Amino acid sequence: MNQPMPAEPKPRWERRKDARPHELLSAALDLFVDRGYAATRLEDVARRAGVSKGTLYLYFENKQELFKAVVRENIVQVIGRAESDVAAADDVSCSELLRTMLRRWWTDVAATRASGLAKLIMAEAGNFPEIAQFYNDEVIARGHALLSSIVRRGIERGEFAPVDPDVMTRVLTAPVIMLMLWAHSFDPCGSQVEPDVFLDTYLELVRRGMAAG
Repeated sequence: MNQPMPAEPKPRWERRKDARPHELLSAALDLFVDRGYAATRLEDVARRAGVSKGTLYLYFENKQELFKAVVRENIVQVIGRAESDVAAADDVSCSELLRTMLRRWWTDVAATRASGLAKLIMAEAGNFPEIAQFYNDEVIARGHALLSSIVRRGIERGEFAPVDPDVMTRVLTAPVIMLMLWAHSFDPCGSQVEPDVFLDTYLELVRRGMAAG
């Protein structure tokens, strides 16, 4: 008795239609981080994701819209969840809340592949001001507003010394950004900084420096 011939496997983009956007965003993240914005080509993103370039255009109009989607998928969603958690954490001390949010930024963004997007923006903002403006509006400004709200709440409750919340927020974020950029620039050269040790030291300094009195 003849056995039926096995069905010929379908192309990956047909087998996993629902996964297309996620696979495209994952491929785009890798290429943006590895090559930069200018050198990333849509056909290369499609090829890495296992789809045709035409399929990519079904989901993203152009490279700029693809980049925005990558940032929203990997960073903006993290900020959105953090905003909800801060709003619901009225009974948590501001010192602990600030510590939690700074550590979460490290674990959810800075210690992931997505941290390379910050380096990309710093390197290519002058050539692509439209994506720099987008990143500023949806990542930097929202993250800054979130941390400022915690600092302001701590001052109002008498937990923190009276400082300018906006200036203090920039002081708070600068070391974490430096650690993130260091990991992408100098860790491969052997000049490594242990993130946990760095963050523990930094957050203890913040706790002592911001305490009221």
